[in-house]
Amino acid sequence: MKSTQYSAKVLEHFRNPRNVGTLEGDDVAVGRVGNPVCGDLMDIYIRVQDDRIVDIKFKTFGCGSAVATSSMITEMAKGKTLDEAMKITRNNVAEELDGLPPIKMHCSNLAADALHKAIKNWRSGIRGGAGIEEIPQVEGTCKGVVVTEPKEIIGLDEFLEKGVYKEYEDLEKFRDKRVLIVENGEKTIQLAIDLTKITGRVIWMTALKYIFGSDELKKKLKRSDVKVLLETELLEIIGTNSVEKVRVHDLNEDEEYELFVDTIILP
Repeated sequence: MKSTQYSAKVLEHFRNPRNVGTLEGDDVAVGRVGNPVCGDLMDIYIRVQDDRIVDIKFKTFGCGSAVATSSMITEMAKGKTLDEAMKITRNNVAEELDGLPPIKMHCSNLAADALHKAIKNWRSGIRGGAGIEEIPQVEGTCKGVVVTEPKEIIGLDEFLEKGVYKEYEDLEKFRDKRVLIVENGEKTIQLAIDLTKITGRVIWMTALKYIFGSDELKKKLKRSDVKVLLETELLEIIGTNSVEKVRVHDLNEDEEYELFVDTIILP
């Protein structure tokens, strides 16, 4: 059986991707590549000045490895000359991420190919966003995550320490509360499980299609009383003097609805 174990660095870049977005202007070139087998699609945008990449952004549609490799290659290429960036290989990307599962190595291939294509478009005079041809998408094992610029949560600043918390060392303050936890790695999965010992309603929310964590932790989560919401993002926090409810977006159904909660934990 082929290994599908992700390194800690892959998971970190997937959950907190760097340089997400797009670039515009006459000093920008774009490279788009896609894998019609698994459905991954990557756009790499580079801003070039004096033959050097001074800024770089990406948009990716694909699995966790596709997102992580896109994020990593933007860090690797930023500040390099075009010649230096062209020397970044597929294996370099995987090595910087402390390895990829063999079944996911094609994702690092896409990241390098997208960067190289952007550079080639720049050198060919294809700039300002030109050269983005459509690539057919096919259902497959890697398809599932769209990475775009994060949305601002309405009401976040207003309710900090009034029902919204970023620190959670003292769990007793959450006793008998209706708690919503926004995913940020395995620590939030464990937190959700721990909270079920002192409160009867715990919701764990992630914008991802899958739960990323160890098999043991996922089994514990499944056996717990935690309500898990996949493909769901927090849009707005609502209340008077304290948190009363939230508005969320179901990404799968593209619908919005409200949840009544007392506490939100945003690690």
